[in-house]
Amino acid sequence: MEDSFKRVFLIVLDSVGIGEAPDAKEFNDEGADTIGHIAEHLNGLNMPNMGKLGLSNIRKLPGIEIADQPKAHYTKMQEASIGKDTMTGHWEIMGLRMNKPFRTFPEGFPDDLVNQIEEKTGRKVIGNKPASGTKIIEELGQEHMDTGAIIVYTSADPVLQIAAHEEVVPLEELYDICETVREMTKDEPYMIGRIIARPFVGEPGAFKRTANRHDYALKPFGRTVMNALKDDNYDVIALGKINDIYDGEGVTEAIRTKDNTDGMDKILESTEKSFHGLTFLNLVDFDAKYGHRRDPQGYGEALEEFDRRLPELLEKIGDDDLLILTADHGNDPVHHGTDHTREYVPLLVYHNDIQKGQELSLRDTFADIGATIADNFNVTSPQYGKSFLKDIK
Repeated sequence: MEDSFKRVFLIVLDSVGIGEAPDAKEFNDEGADTIGHIAEHLNGLNMPNMGKLGLSNIRKLPGIEIADQPKAHYTKMQEASIGKDTMTGHWEIMGLRMNKPFRTFPEGFPDDLVNQIEEKTGRKVIGNKPASGTKIIEELGQEHMDTGAIIVYTSADPVLQIAAHEEVVPLEELYDICETVREMTKDEPYMIGRIIARPFVGEPGAFKRTANRHDYALKPFGRTVMNALKDDNYDVIALGKINDIYDGEGVTEAIRTKDNTDGMDKILESTEKSFHGLTFLNLVDFDAKYGHRRDPQGYGEALEEFDRRLPELLEKIGDDDLLILTADHGNDPVHHGTDHTREYVPLLVYHNDIQKGQELSLRDTFADIGATIADNFNVTSPQYGKSFLKDIK
């Protein structure tokens, strides 16, 4: 059976939720509405290209016109897994369902773990609290340089981050430390989703994080659609943090990105490749730079910048290509705290043969994307998810 589409381009706009999910109350996220609140804050979002695809047809958004003839099929998706973090959302997109959430550490990490880290690495730990990465190196960078102690911190996500100056703790050592910590926290009682190396340079008062960040994720607990694609000799090109999120599972080529702009550059480059399979991009700035920092103005400007780049990509989409735009959770920048928010996510599905985009049925799991990709390439379908391939042709 011939593939319906030779190439699939999947873009996750990290944290671009589109309104509270039915179970938001269980996550203390009642009223969360990432893109809606951003649009209100900016007195309307200027996103005409996403509007033409059908973004405001999913639900009306200030500043974005409802399209009479949407260029894409559109709906929203509800997360089935228990969790609202990056890994849970992405893993579900590729067909897995998390029934037990990763652990978060709002009070910092337990003494037992800190003691193990110090014993195994030979370096003292300072920090050990939830914090902004830029702020904690401002606060503790001098002490770190004076003592050689590593800065350990977390966030509202299930992550343990280790910051170190590249001239105090060489990159190779920092990466070794992170690998050591990864090994000791992958199982109960810790179950930490990611260990993140956060190197920085500069002097006190002018520290700057470098592009040498590296994430050490848990391996997915089961096979994903990406594994099925790779096993059947399809290409799976991972752009940005996708390779880290899946710990390399099912990836045939991994390409790092520096930011959203670089991510868009890289996916445009991938359209020039004669590949057969999936190119999968995560645009992380929405979440990391603006959602967690509760910056609706910056978030809105980043959304508008993505919209300005979108026509470049649409022009490169060939007749055998499918483009899927979605998100992995919410991160409402006007909501309380700095945590992700439990929300629906948008789903826009575009190809060149669409005369008028139609509303797809509400999806009750993100895994419908993975099921659709598996259906398209005739590979083993995931345990969860229902293909919408026949509905988009």
